Amino acid sequence: MRAELELAVRYYETDQMGIVHHSNYVRYFECGRSDMMKKYGLPIEVIEKEGVMLPIVSVEARYKMPAKMGDVIRIVSKINKVPMAKLEVLSEIYNQDGVLLCTGKVVLGFIDAVTRHPVRCPQNLADIISAHIDE
Repeated sequence: MRAELELAVRYYETDQMGIVHHSNYVRYFECGRSDMMKKYGLPIEVIEKEGVMLPIVSVEARYKMPAKMGDVIRIVSKINKVPMAKLEVLSEIYNQDGVLLCTGKVVLGFIDAVTRHPVRCPQNLADIISAHIDE
């Protein structure tokens, strides 16, 4: 399962040198992940309305080159395996010249919205990922 999203780097995401602050890459991962879920017909808001929340368990980022003011970044989001208890989303961020800027992995858990206890991946999400896993 794979999706791409383009975003323009915004002024407030940069420092005085015009370089994107490292913390914004986690936001870019989230933008890509949310967009991917929407494109595959199951936005995170729908999963939450069905009573399952997706808290972040861990975030990894490897910075290669900085994004800069004026760049248009391309966020590539991927899910390579059907989740059971945790969902792993891999991300790659490129600039408009195709230069790899950052790679990352976000792991999300599944919890019941009321009890806050861990639950399995919702079946509708597992089915969508399974149907598109080799894309």
